Amino acid sequence: MDVEEYGQEWRTTRHQLAVREGLYRALRRAFDDVGLPWEDCRVEDRGDGAFVLVPAQVPKGPLVEALPYSLADALRQHNKAHPAEEQIRLRMALHAGEVAFDDQGVTAPSINRAFRLIEARPVKKALRESPGVLVVITSEWFFDEVVRHSGVVDPATFRQVQVAVKETSTTGWIFRPDHPYPVGHDLVGPPVGLLRIARAT
Repeated sequence: MDVEEYGQEWRTTRHQLAVREGLYRALRRAFDDVGLPWEDCRVEDRGDGAFVLVPAQVPKGPLVEALPYSLADALRQHNKAHPAEEQIRLRMALHAGEVAFDDQGVTAPSINRAFRLIEARPVKKALRESPGVLVVITSEWFFDEVVRHSGVVDPATFRQVQVAVKETSTTGWIFRPDHPYPVGHDLVGPPVGLLRIARAT
């Protein structure tokens, strides 16, 4: 997760401390609300955001089906009680993969991918243009393996974007839980390979 405009000059240290406290309070509340084990997650502070590594045995569905909605609600509650300098608008990236642990923490290409997704221009633009408080970008893998098969979220409310950050060039899928894109079924058709198989039979 990454807080929009955290480092702007109009935020004093006092404001940033309030934002950090509000972010972690919102995250804990959202994880608790949807039954995800916050205490079992590895959480690393990033100053203007947080990196949360969810245990592999936790089902991935709730991370996109429930967590973003609960988190957006918790952020709205925080914002109602704080001045503009202490309010939070957030980008969140969802990805899954293998990770390696060492004495300094964790590393893996999958972690790099998540960080590149959250820094992508399209997700920053999506948040700037949204009246909501949260924008989520998923990796192509997460979209294909989790979102497409969900019976809770509608894949047609996601928007495909190209991500080009540092050495990473990939596809991401953006959705806005508290201000959804209109349904666009034409954007979520079957993969090209399946179309070719269907035509060949």
